[in-house]
Amino acid sequence: AQSLGQPQGRIILTVSGKIAQTNRPGQAVFDMAMLQTLPQRTFLTHTPWEKEPIRFSGPLLRDVLALVKASGTRIQATALNDYRIQIPVEDTQRHDVLMALRMNGEPMPVRTRGPLFIVYPFDAEPALRSVKYYERSIWQLRSLDIE
Repeated sequence: AQSLGQPQGRIILTVSGKIAQTNRPGQAVFDMAMLQTLPQRTFLTHTPWEKEPIRFSGPLLRDVLALVKASGTRIQATALNDYRIQIPVEDTQRHDVLMALRMNGEPMPVRTRGPLFIVYPFDAEPALRSVKYYERSIWQLRSLDIE
């Protein structure tokens, strides 16, 4: 099992709640370099926000949850602007949900939905092309609370 380590750069993600592996009291905090050390996946998908398909890259959300030894059934995801959405942990097992770090090969600044964007592989299954999954695709992600 991979150890968490300590962030050396700016913290961009905080994971709390029902987790067994932490690097701060009650939390697992990550800088970009820590997320980049996880296995990276890439997929191309259409989104409801752009006309052309987009290539997203980053670790699978289930790998992030495994790293912190999450044991809950729901994820309360919060964006920089305090937008919140609940994501069932089951989604991360059934679908290759990404915590995207890159869009079309480039890092994502805040103004283009970054630095982190939870995105579903919408083109992989027709059922994923629905408001339910579009709403769960939270951009400018800053924290995950495992419930």
